[in-house]
Amino acid sequence: MSFADLYTSGEHRRNLAHFAALATLASIDGEISTEERKLLDRFASKLDITESEYEEVLRKENKYPIDSTPDSEKRLERLYDLFRIVYSDHEIDDEERILIKKYAIGLGFTGEKADSIIERSVAIFGGKLDFDDYLYLVKH
Repeated sequence: MSFADLYTSGEHRRNLAHFAALATLASIDGEISTEERKLLDRFASKLDITESEYEEVLRKENKYPIDSTPDSEKRLERLYDLFRIVYSDHEIDDEERILIKKYAIGLGFTGEKADSIIERSVAIFGGKLDFDDYLYLVKH
């Protein structure tokens, strides 16, 4: 059973699962740096993670895997959820972008595909669409 299975609220459960996966990614290279901690603090705030949930996720013996799926639509949905969270403050910074790429690769995308999806997502969420892209999205 994953950590997120302990919680019943669907949205909060997904947010907690995202946060746990991001925390695991941040700690992959050993200790969590000051910059990574600040980024996790921002994600915790955006995801409405409680102090006790935050502490539980960050315990050293806890490593929560990214729940990968062979279904590309579900992987895109998870990335979409994460982009909604990242853009809750209407911007994305370099650290967030790096963590999103790690997350996308953890979900099962190749590095090249992750870069492509991230670039398109940043354009969509950042409001940087040209008319042709807008037209395509509206029609499909």
